[in-house]
Formats: sequence, structure tokens, C-alpha cells
Amino acid sequence: MVENRPFLTFLTHAFLLCGFLVVAFPVYVAIIASTHDTATLVGSSMPLLPGSHFIENYRHILTGASAANGLPNYSSMAINSLIMALVITVGKIAISILSAFAIVYFRFPFRQLAFWIIFVTLMLPVEVRIMPTYKIVADLGMLNSWAGLTIPLIASATATFLFRQFFMTVPDEMLEAARVDGAGPMKFFRDILLPLSRTNIGALCVILFIYGWVQYLWPMLVTTDPGYYTLMMGMKRMVTVQDGVIEWNIVMAGAVLAMLPPILIVIFMQRLFIRGLTETEK
Repeated sequence: MVENRPFLTFLTHAFLLCGFLVVAFPVYVAIIASTHDTATLVGSSMPLLPGSHFIENYRHILTGASAANGLPNYSSMAINSLIMALVITVGKIAISILSAFAIVYFRFPFRQLAFWIIFVTLMLPVEVRIMPTYKIVADLGMLNSWAGLTIPLIASATATFLFRQFFMTVPDEMLEAARVDGAGPMKFFRDILLPLSRTNIGALCVILFIYGWVQYLWPMLVTTDPGYYTLMMGMKRMVTVQDGVIEWNIVMAGAVLAMLPPILIVIFMQRLFIRGLTETEK
């Protein structure tokens, strides 16, 4: 029985509100800053009310700000980030779901050892193994290429673990029924496991898309060709000004636009995201 305690309810909502304000205030500041001119942001304290340069600033970031800083067009960098995020998302899910399928449904020597070797890589993110990874990519001639940007980031122990845990909850009767009907392993995978994994795939799509979208360190190392610059690299270079004043209003306009794709992904896929992380019975 759940007790009704008004004070605890109030306290819970107060903590939630405080957490929301802490997270939302920097976003609000970025949006407000993107509506003012450079002189207002540089010459006085940060205003907290919208300005009158909203359309001008966003038109500038979409047409000329990147070129002024020696960068490709902002839209080109956004397309590069989108391609990188989509390739990483699709690649991680494809490899992870197939590897989990093999570990759960196929009997081969050292099957569990293979899974634990994959799982241990959770303790070795890209930042830890970045030097040997870069050496391999360079030796294979994959610098300044889409393969170099995406392939080293595709493997995912987390997604493999989540799919494995889900596949282990699928009743064995489904596999036996598929065998009786004459279905082979891939038909069982395609017609039964994939539809059942829809919510898990949806949840992972949100997480992995954001992971790919915000990548900065790896693209900075393997990319020197401006044609492969991503938004994160472009934003960094926009605030690296040798002589002159940083146009913070333009930088903030670019930051706000860069936040939109992850926000839209979360909004449109939030139902699958929540179900994929909370449901135990599929």
C-alpha cells in the first residue's frame, strides 16, 4: 500500500524542479545569447531577456559564419555529423544484435568466454585505447575518410549485453515452434526476434545516435580535411580566434541548432525509448 504523504510529494517535486532548472538554465542562456548582437554580449553582463537579432544571427550561422572562420558551410558540417551518427547507430545495432544472437542461440566452443571478452571492452572506451586505434587507422590509410570516422566506433559491448539479456528472456518454445515449422536460424531471427526487439532497438537508437552526434575527440584526430569536419569540430574552431572578438551570439546560434537533432530524436522516439528500458515482458 502506497502512503499519501504530502510533504514527501512536495519535496520530491521540489528536487525534480531544482534538477530541471540546473539542466535547463544553460540551454536558456544559449538561446537568449543567440538573439543578441556581439557588442551586447561582450560589453555588458549577460542579458536574460531575448534580443532583436534572432533572425540575423541564425541567417548568419547558416550562410557565412563558418566560412569567416575558415570552416566549411555550417550545413555541410551538420550533414557530416548526421551521416556519422546514423552510420554509428546502424552499425552498432547491426553488429550487436547479430553477436548477441550468435552467443545465445548457437553452441560453439568458448561461447561464454567470447561474450565476456566483449563485455570487458566496456572498461576500454575509445579514449583509453585511442593511440593504438589511431595507429591502426593510419596504417590502413583510413584517415580523412568516412571509414576512419565511423568503423572504430561501431562495436558496442553495451548494446550486445542488452540484446543478450533480452534474447535470454525469449521462451525456448518459440525456437522449438520455429524449428517445427521448418524455419532456419536466420528466418527465426528475422521473423521472430527482430519484431520482438523493436523497443530495445528504439531505445538504443536514441542513445547511440546522441553518442555519434556529439563525438569530438575521435573526429579531431582522424580528420584534417575540412570536407569531413563535424559540427562539434566546427563549434570548437568558431571560438578559436587569433585576432579579434569571438562572435558569441553566432556561436550560441550554432550551438542551439546543434542541439535540435538529438532533441527531436528523443521527442519522436521517447515512447519506444521508455518502453525499451523499462519493459521486462515482451
